[in-house]
Amino acid sequence: MVDLDSEVPPLPPRYRFRDLLLGDQGWQSDDRVQVEFYMNENTFKERLKLFFIKNQRSSLRIRLFNFSLKLLSCFLYIIRVLLDDPKQGLGWSPIIWVNRSLPLWGLQVSVAVISLFETLLLSYLSYKGNIWEQILRIPFLLEIINAVPFIITIFWPGLRNLFIPVFLNCWLAKHALENMINDLHRAIQRTQSAMFNQVLILISTLLCLIFTCICGIQHLERAGNRLTLFDSLYFCIVTFSTVGFGDVTPRIWPSKLLVVIMICVALVVLPIQFEQLAYLWMERQKSGGNYSRHRAQTEKHVVLCVSSLKIDLLMDFLNEFYAHPRLQDYYVVILCPTEMDAQVRRVLQIPMWSQRVIYLQGSALKDQDLLRAKMDDAEACFILSSRCEVDRTAADHQTILRAWAVKDFAPNCPLYVQILKPENKFHIKFADHVVCEEEFKYAMLALNCICPATSTLITLLVHTSRGQESQQSPEQWQKMYGRCSGNEVYHINLEESTFFAEYEGKSFTYASFHAHKKFGVCLIGVRKEDNKNILLNPGPRYIMSSTDICFYINITKEENSAFKKQESNRKKHESKLSYHGASRLPVHSIIASMGTVAIDLQDTGCRTSSGPTLALPSEGGKEGRRPSIAPVLEVSDASSLQTCDLLSDQSEDETTPSDDEASAGFEYAKGYPPYSPYIGSSPTFCHLLHEKVPFCCLRLDKGCQHNYYEDAKAYGFQNKLIIVAAETAGNGLYNFIVPLRAYYRPKKELNPIVLLLDNPLDDLLRCGVTFAANMVVVDKESTMSAEEDYMADAKTIVNVQTLFRLFSSLSIITELTHPANMRFMQFRAKDCYSLALSKLEKKEREKGSNLAFMFRLPFAAGRVFSISMLDTLLYQSFVKDYMISITRLLLGLDTTPGSGFLCSMKITEEDLWIRTYARLYQKLCSSTGDIPIGVYRTESQKLTTSESQISISVEEWEDTRDTKEQTSYRSNHRNSTSSDQSDHPLLRRKSMQWARRLSRRVPRHSGKTAEKINQQRMNLYRRSERQELAELVKNRMKHLGLSPAGYDEMNDHQNTLSYILINPSPDTRLELNDIVYLIRPDPLAYVSNTAPSRKDSFCNTVGQDTREETQL
Repeated sequence: MVDLDSEVPPLPPRYRFRDLLLGDQGWQSDDRVQVEFYMNENTFKERLKLFFIKNQRSSLRIRLFNFSLKLLSCFLYIIRVLLDDPKQGLGWSPIIWVNRSLPLWGLQVSVAVISLFETLLLSYLSYKGNIWEQILRIPFLLEIINAVPFIITIFWPGLRNLFIPVFLNCWLAKHALENMINDLHRAIQRTQSAMFNQVLILISTLLCLIFTCICGIQHLERAGNRLTLFDSLYFCIVTFSTVGFGDVTPRIWPSKLLVVIMICVALVVLPIQFEQLAYLWMERQKSGGNYSRHRAQTEKHVVLCVSSLKIDLLMDFLNEFYAHPRLQDYYVVILCPTEMDAQVRRVLQIPMWSQRVIYLQGSALKDQDLLRAKMDDAEACFILSSRCEVDRTAADHQTILRAWAVKDFAPNCPLYVQILKPENKFHIKFADHVVCEEEFKYAMLALNCICPATSTLITLLVHTSRGQESQQSPEQWQKMYGRCSGNEVYHINLEESTFFAEYEGKSFTYASFHAHKKFGVCLIGVRKEDNKNILLNPGPRYIMSSTDICFYINITKEENSAFKKQESNRKKHESKLSYHGASRLPVHSIIASMGTVAIDLQDTGCRTSSGPTLALPSEGGKEGRRPSIAPVLEVSDASSLQTCDLLSDQSEDETTPSDDEASAGFEYAKGYPPYSPYIGSSPTFCHLLHEKVPFCCLRLDKGCQHNYYEDAKAYGFQNKLIIVAAETAGNGLYNFIVPLRAYYRPKKELNPIVLLLDNPLDDLLRCGVTFAANMVVVDKESTMSAEEDYMADAKTIVNVQTLFRLFSSLSIITELTHPANMRFMQFRAKDCYSLALSKLEKKEREKGSNLAFMFRLPFAAGRVFSISMLDTLLYQSFVKDYMISITRLLLGLDTTPGSGFLCSMKITEEDLWIRTYARLYQKLCSSTGDIPIGVYRTESQKLTTSESQISISVEEWEDTRDTKEQTSYRSNHRNSTSSDQSDHPLLRRKSMQWARRLSRRVPRHSGKTAEKINQQRMNLYRRSERQELAELVKNRMKHLGLSPAGYDEMNDHQNTLSYILINPSPDTRLELNDIVYLIRPDPLAYVSNTAPSRKDSFCNTVGQDTREETQL
């Protein structure tokens, strides 16, 4: 064993045991060869080439030195001319010989030797096999002509005074300058410098021509007029400018020949240079040039990245961005890959925008273009998606790549990104602010069904306005509506506020009510200093702190407000206020004294959006005394609040299910949806089913083994339907369903939701359109792209108009792509009131209003909106970084513990005792802690004769017995329907043809039969278009086996107008059927931590929503 061990050779120290395990036995036969790479670069020539040519910085130094030598040689030539005496010599000798002093000769020889050596070295290093190519280059020939004669004079002293055209070195200096600028751009990585290079070449070429002509004329005229350098300069300027005074002229023929040659060269070279300069200038105008680094560091700018820039998008951005006073000094740099169109070009030439807006043609995915826009120095970057693309998913992908590119190039630049589809939102979670179009769109459509005109409310809040729209209008509703539209959301620190500083240590509802009473501002939310979450109406138990950030609604922010006390005019003003209702009660004591007794609300335990009443107290004191309201307490106690614990099953609808629910086997619970349709969706506490409904039961028009219903009527729904007409069932529908199934909505008020993917008349009738509460028409993605931009909404508008004519009593909520197309909703060509509103819109647009479309009746009533109007939400977030969070809380897209939610209540006859908005504010704050933020008001509209007013039913005609009445009625009806007959000749002609065929086919019988046929003919003649459409719908319903009993063709909304009053003044009168927008406290915030466990609130195994939620 010892011998065997001794035979094992020792391991070299450089190897380890790991090498043996890996099988490395190379140490036994070491035949490895070390290979060195790039040996060709180690030669002397390659090292010289690296220093003189390849290396950017050393090459730049060499070229700068060469440029300096050429300028020095030209400077020495000028000194020699100034020291020379042209009077010496006769004949041609002054042209051949010059006087050159010995020191000057020595300097010129030194410069020539260095220049020649450098030229030969660079020619050797750049030699590529063709020596004639190197020799015949013009710079090389000029170098030989200017340097070799000086070297010859070293060996032949008699030639020291020989004339050498050293002034030709100016062209070598021009060549060196061009090379030096190119190396400079490479060294500092400066791009897009073609314009600068061309301007430099043009200027240097012109200077070289003039300098060559000056020196040549001066030297040749040594044998003639003996001109000085200044005389030669004067002659050249006069000649090149085509003035030609004639006082200085060349005398001998060589100088004349030189002038001819120089003019010919100028006529050839300069136009070429100017043409290239003009071409580059046009290209720069298209691409937009650069935003200089000096401006970026000394001025503030934001960058707007879009795939295609439309005039509407540009004007919306500029008007909203520059509406804020502190942004007036900002510059907007637009980075767009497409060329600027004619409309955008005309707008950007307006002085107001030309000094502020810089258009750059380029891509956000290129670092060069981001460098041109100085993205790393920008205050913010807005990245907008193109909603008019055919493939919206592809548009989102482009937006995502732009956001990634900007974040990679400028990590510290704040990003404001607009995305279209919610499933793509999680890719850009790193952005500072994100607005998802489909999330907001479907949430606003859903809340429009619960709280009317929520879309209008949000749109007005996120638009910047001074509230001066239509203040000169003769109509009162337009003045109030326009004035209240100027309300926006602002913020201020409580300890710095005049509005709220005195309410430190008081409850939130106390501060909100008294601030509205005293200043007319509406406090809607707060944010703690150590918390980023905003709380909307945290409730009366929240105590205001000095470090809280208060969010309030007002015409302007507090910093721009002046406070004036009007003690002397208060009594006079109060005496003029009176109640215009039936009781005529004065309003000078809006707020009750502290000695009044609290009055309970009727059924305030679970007030709903459809029928809460603020009932009069049963014991109102002495007869004739005005009903009083409890004061709002500074610090609330548990007994003063009548909150609704929505988690405990205290309400009747929670504890005892209805007969229909019991028979159907539905068991409801509250909890979070077990599945999210996309990443990034906010979990919402809502109504759920214990068991998942089979997929086959979701098809409404086809029966299955679980039920045999084939139309909505057969289901026997207790509440009216909400029909959603969409192109596809996308992930955005999640944000439509969840607000309608929120936990704070009573179960007995949940509306069944029907998703209609196609809307022919038969499907509309089967899904229950005749007894639906609302029909939501979503703009179809396939039609958003059109050759003419504004035609993208054509299909949607015509379909909605058809629904409006067929089902006039149906509440239709529509979403459009372009806000300008809202004027076509419920279009009536001969409606004088609509034409007057059209003129009003044009006047407001001429005044520069950002909300010119706000007076259109469909928009004011909340029946139509455009999601592009929410682009201003993203723009406003640059100044108000909280606007997106507040909007998401209002729409129910986000839920924060302790934050309230948006709901509504209707003013009924029992509630009119409240009288004014201020008393309602006090009543709500003192009882349930609700904060009112606005009123939705519906008024009767005084219209001219319309189709609804001239419709005469067939039944009314059949009941008429008197012949005289028939005759007079006939004449009156003909007069009233003349416009309709002229408007629809085709329908009238078809009706008459049908009546004639009916009279021809039926044989004449007795007198009664003839009289009956004659009466039928008269009925057909007198039918209006509305009745013909009604008959069409009823006959179709009968054909489908549906009962036409629910179809009411006469009831419509044409005689009313609706509008919103955001944060109205405290003395605003409440009217019947007013709908008040409320921010209600979170009921979960009042649930004790030690309370019993939430009944069925977890629902971990609960399936997705029920047949009531997603009826298909």
